Amino acid sequence: MSPKVLLSRLPVDPYIAAIVGMVVLATVLPAHGSGETVARYATNAAIALLFFLHGARLSPQAALAGAWHWRLHVVVLVSTFVLFPALGLGARALFPGLLTPALWTGVILLCALPSTVQSSIAFTSIARGNVPAALCAATASNLLGMGLTPLLVGLLLSTQGGFSLRGAGDIVLQLLLPFAAGQLARPWIGGWALRHKTVLSLVDRGSILLVVYAAFSEGVTHGIWRQLSLADLARLAAVDAALLAAVLAITTFGSRLLGFSREDEITIVFCGSKKSLASGLPMATVLFGGQSVGLIVLPLMLFHQIQLMVCAGLAKRYANNGRNAAAPEAGGEVAPAAR
Repeated sequence: MSPKVLLSRLPVDPYIAAIVGMVVLATVLPAHGSGETVARYATNAAIALLFFLHGARLSPQAALAGAWHWRLHVVVLVSTFVLFPALGLGARALFPGLLTPALWTGVILLCALPSTVQSSIAFTSIARGNVPAALCAATASNLLGMGLTPLLVGLLLSTQGGFSLRGAGDIVLQLLLPFAAGQLARPWIGGWALRHKTVLSLVDRGSILLVVYAAFSEGVTHGIWRQLSLADLARLAAVDAALLAAVLAITTFGSRLLGFSREDEITIVFCGSKKSLASGLPMATVLFGGQSVGLIVLPLMLFHQIQLMVCAGLAKRYANNGRNAAAPEAGGEVAPAAR
């Protein structure tokens, strides 16, 4: 039996198993010191390569069309900065004793954060969604989040915060510049990138695995897991999972009711349901200086792991459903020729 056939018969999706493996590896062998530096640079390099390849594959016309898809961008921003905070405040009002005050503060912070960029686009690509629109929606969420998140946190928690010019610069250097470089290189490598979709798929999935390992390593090295009981972690995981499930359901059925295409629905679901760990950790340090920041960011760190594992399975399901739907159409086109 070949390895590919053996993997297909496993009861657990191999990609989700790989993500869990990264969590276990980070718990047993977290990156620290020079290893943390190497992991950070490797993650940044993988993300930059991902956006370079996306830039090489996408035509300028497709990228421009994604930028002008304003209805989709409005829905993603509403999900990120309106729906999430409303759900978080509602959960705290209904179940105030379920979590400690510090953890509830972390949940509200989580709900006010912008979307992720790299994993939103990677999952959209894996699921065969509207990648140009995902690039624009996730980037806009992060850029606007530099100002909106501190304002929201200040409004919801009476905490003062400021803007992060460095975060905006990181988005430009790490994401937009590689994408622009890929666009410029498209006349020479665009055909190769289109023919070798497996390479882009490996970079998509590999970048997410690196993000999981680096993020979980940071939590382990800061000793966050030693500050709470298993019951506390279980309740927090339930709250995070309920938030994610509610947003995934609302964005899925809401996008269908609003008449979006399947590709746009995928983009809305993945861009509108994510929260950025990369933006959240430095923002928490600024917004909650002098407080127990480790406990405050724990809801975000746990949510980050849950969203990656859930969305990995969801992306594969979208991709498989898309292939299954395309197969009868292909067969229908061939039949007349056979006659």
